[in-house]
Amino acid sequence: MKIFGKTVALAALAVAFGAVQASAQVVTMATGAQGSLAYNSGQAVAKLANENGITARTQPLVGYLPLINNGEIDFGFTNGVDATFALKGTGNYDRANPNLMYVGVMFPLTTGIMAPCDLGIKTVDDLKSKAGELRIAAEYTSSSIIAYYIRGALATAGMTYDDFGTQVPVASFVAGINALGDDLVDVALVSLNSGAGKQAAVKLQGRGGLCYISLNNSAEALAAFQEIMPTAAIVEMPQNENNLGLESSGANIIRIPWMMLTNKDVSEELVYNITKAIAENKDTLKSYFGPFGLANPETMAPASDVPYHPGAVKYYEEAGIKVGG
Repeated sequence: MKIFGKTVALAALAVAFGAVQASAQVVTMATGAQGSLAYNSGQAVAKLANENGITARTQPLVGYLPLINNGEIDFGFTNGVDATFALKGTGNYDRANPNLMYVGVMFPLTTGIMAPCDLGIKTVDDLKSKAGELRIAAEYTSSSIIAYYIRGALATAGMTYDDFGTQVPVASFVAGINALGDDLVDVALVSLNSGAGKQAAVKLQGRGGLCYISLNNSAEALAAFQEIMPTAAIVEMPQNENNLGLESSGANIIRIPWMMLTNKDVSEELVYNITKAIAENKDTLKSYFGPFGLANPETMAPASDVPYHPGAVKYYEEAGIKVGG
């Protein structure tokens, strides 16, 4: 009887331990390389998740959207254009990833093409008239989506890469900015107030620093832009002495949502809980990574070709946030 009782007790303990292990399932979040936007975003969200009872671990990977699609990773981060391309197997993806779903917008990204100010290129029409003499950052071999940003910007003036005198291959987004600062190219993509952009501008102080090239935003130009850059927008940024490249004049540049993605098979409860934590803890996320200060829970679920996960939709409906608005 004693042996039987001890056996029953041990079995009950094993069941209880198994339940604890199940409830403590580790959630995986893919991020980019250390120091990247995806890395910093993922670290911030993972920290918040852990503080809200979700055991999350980050994995610094590149090219991870197919891994999310296949269920090998639970969550990840990318821009809206890249997500649309990945879903459909277009752009820089050679196959569709139909299992991708959105959690929602983390914050907006603002970026544009820049040139040394002493070139006097204020608009894409100015750029078009001088392109044959200029060098432009191209290929972006380890981050090919960046070349699409540039192609979209050029399309607003009916331009392509082929209009430039020299196309200079670069490896990455930061490499393109560094090439601009080192006078290896005349035009590259630079995010608003990025650290690399500020460093390049310092190197170019003798040339007036860096200035944004204003894009055309007519209906025709916008259509050409969005043919290359679905989900992105052209926004008018005013002159602001505190914003790199806009110190002397305003410019029309690119804005795109920075998204969190998941897989259709991730549980509704998990996605609901993580969406709720993100939407209701903006100040905490901002303290972990400054760009979250631009987040707006009311616009976390804009219209998109990528569907929203049912768990996210459940939270948005409960919170009165319009989905697809």
